[in-house]
Amino acid sequence: MPNTIISVSGLCKSFGPITALRDVTLSVQEGQTTAIVGDNGSGKSTLIKLLSGNLAPDAGSITVEGREYPRLSIAQALQMGIRTVYQDLSLDDCKNSYENIFLGHEWMRGPFLDRRRMKREAAALLGRLEIAIPDLTEPSVLPGGPRQGLAIARAMLQPGQLLLLDEPTAAMGIRESHQTMQLLRRLRAEGHTLLIVSHDIYQVFDIADRIFVMRAGRCIADIIAADSSPEELHRLILERERGAVE
Repeated sequence: MPNTIISVSGLCKSFGPITALRDVTLSVQEGQTTAIVGDNGSGKSTLIKLLSGNLAPDAGSITVEGREYPRLSIAQALQMGIRTVYQDLSLDDCKNSYENIFLGHEWMRGPFLDRRRMKREAAALLGRLEIAIPDLTEPSVLPGGPRQGLAIARAMLQPGQLLLLDEPTAAMGIRESHQTMQLLRRLRAEGHTLLIVSHDIYQVFDIADRIFVMRAGRCIADIIAADSSPEELHRLILERERGAVE
């Protein structure tokens, strides 16, 4: 039985009169790729922000490796090895590739930046991840796929046990989306634990071991990908939605 890296129980979150999450319970197993799918406004991104410490839940709890917390701070999440790549990627277009990778974790040599070491280690990291980006390239000139790869490389610079990805192929063309999915497959094959938020059911079936479906802030389905199909999941979603309305 795989070890549970992180789980949530009864999570609720509202923004004024708008309820974003309603009693959400789910878990992520070590070494697996877990996906959360749902339409816009279903609560997917809010859940990611709770797990990464950017928001606090109104109710419920978050359990990391057996220890329960009412909420996580950003510092706690990072200390626990929870790394997050947001949909906007948060890259600094005024810095080059290796400077973005080491942003906030710069190597120093006395009072000066150790640029030679950072360039060397960034090149090694990008090579291991099979991401082809020249070390002096600024993110602003990169297409979507390499930009996503750069953000993932930055997240993986520090030791971690869970990588959260919010809509990793959003607004990408077919080629760039394919490049990003290839990178995620390699991470999965290496045994990394991934939690991917997406609206694309067909895409997540290509990579996920387990899929949670969210609608209107609720988790309405929990399936094992190998035991289902995109078509079966789509039918299940329609049935659950029809039942909720009735």
